[in-house]
Formats: sequence, C-alpha cells, structure tokens
Amino acid sequence: MLYFFQQVLNGLHSGALYALLAFGYVLTNGILHRTNLAYGALFAFCGQTMILTAAFGYQVLWLTLLAAVTLGIVAAFLYAALVSYVLSRSVFEPLADRSPNAIVVTTLGILLLLSEASRIAADTHDLWLPPMLAQPVIFAQDATFKATLTLIQLIDCTVVLAAIVLAAWAFARSSFGRRWRAVSDDPKAAAMCGVDVRAVFRHAVLFGGFCAALAGVMAGLYYGNVSFGSGLVYGLKVLFVTAVGGYLSPPRAALGAAAFGMAESLWAGYFPVEWRDAWMYLFLVAMLVLIGAGRDTSKIA
Repeated sequence: MLYFFQQVLNGLHSGALYALLAFGYVLTNGILHRTNLAYGALFAFCGQTMILTAAFGYQVLWLTLLAAVTLGIVAAFLYAALVSYVLSRSVFEPLADRSPNAIVVTTLGILLLLSEASRIAADTHDLWLPPMLAQPVIFAQDATFKATLTLIQLIDCTVVLAAIVLAAWAFARSSFGRRWRAVSDDPKAAAMCGVDVRAVFRHAVLFGGFCAALAGVMAGLYYGNVSFGSGLVYGLKVLFVTAVGGYLSPPRAALGAAAFGMAESLWAGYFPVEWRDAWMYLFLVAMLVLIGAGRDTSKIA
C-alpha cells in the first residue's frame, strides 16, 4: 500500500503540469475550434528560455543562483507574452475563418521554429539546473519504505492548485469569463450583442500562453531541463486529453488532464515504462472515439 501511495504522490506532480497545460489550451481552443500544435512547443520553449537565461545570468552576469533563476522566470513570461501576441494577431486571427488544416500546418511550422530556436540558442547542448529544494517530505513510512515528495514537488502542486482554483473562480464570476463563453458559443451573436470578439480572443491566447509559461518554468525547476522535443510530446497529450474532455470548460479539462497524469504514474509504477506512452495514447484514442460517438448521437437526437 505504501508503494501504491508513492505512485499516487508521484502522479500529483505530473497531473498538475498536465492540468495547467489543459486549462490554458482550452482557453484558446474553446474560441478558435482549431487544433493548435504550437501550444506544447510554447511550454517547452518557455522552460528552455528560463534555463538558458538563468545559465547566462549565473555564468556571465555573476548573479546568485536565486537571482539568475528569477531572471529566467521573468524572461520566460516575457517571451510567452511575445509569442502569444504574434500567434493571436499574425496566425490565428487571419486563419480563423479558413480551413482547419491551415492552422494545423501553420502551428506545426511554429512548433518546429520554436524547437529549433531553443536548440540553436543552447548550441545543441542540454543545460541543467542544479537540484533545488530537493529535500524529501515524508507522508507515510514503515520499517522498509517511505512515501515522499520533494519540497519542489509540493510547491509546484500548490502553485498549480492555487492558479487553477483562482482562474476557475475568476472564469466563472468575471465579465471576461462570460464574454469568453459567449464567443465560444457563437462569436457572431456575441459581436451583435456588443462583445469585442477580437479582444476576448487575444486575452484568451495571452492567458493560455501564461499557463504554458508557468508549466514550463515549473517543469524546468523540477526536472532541471526541458528537452527540445518535449513540446511535441506534451502538446499531443494535452490535445488528446482536452479532446476527450471537451473544449468548453477549462476546469473540466484540467481535471481530466490531472487524472491522465495520475494514470501515467500508476502505469510507470506497475508496468513496463517503455510502453507507457503507447498505451496512454491508445487509451486516449479509444476514449475519444467512444465519447465522440456519444456526442454525435446526442446531437442527432
């Protein structure tokens, strides 16, 4: 039971990262209704930016480790705002009324651009942050085993929980949340009622970019590195998870993504880890087919 409890604790952290990414992804996709392959790349790009800037501040500017990491976090959020601005105004808005394939192809190109930019900036070297706040916190133990989480894992989970709860509360009570739901349901009707559809969409893309940046920063601080190709992996997982849960409720998408992270952790604890991603993708595809069929049936009825 302690081993099972340890896997559940491990799933809390990975589930928190997926939940934050899913919440931010739905903010954009709920209005755009198009597949955005660049979202996972933005997550990895912000994580890489934080690490590269922190390394520059520590090695070149002779900052302390805390100051260098703080500088890296600020740089990650600034780049997230810049990339979100470019995406919303130069990619999503001009292509919103075109074929869905146009945005898929364009965001795939942006994914490759961000991945290559990170690789070239790092000179194809993986830079690693030193372990930070790695002290274990014991939740349960017996004579032979301890169920623990590190301090950085606890901080990450707490930050994600606070961010999602606060964002969900604001999304349900604020005027932006009401305008977002109106635009998501019918943008033309919302515009006729006086809603600035473009402003709502740009704010949604910006908030989604900040969610990706926060997830990238937390992943970089915990793992010490965010690889160049991780953006595609995380982007596909978040895409499938949110497709299963639906694009009309960011909190529900976050909850489903957290459950997916928990399932990944349990698989890694009891089954061959090299088959984890293959079976997780197969499970998501099966769920998408079954739930999609149910949606189609309800629409026909």
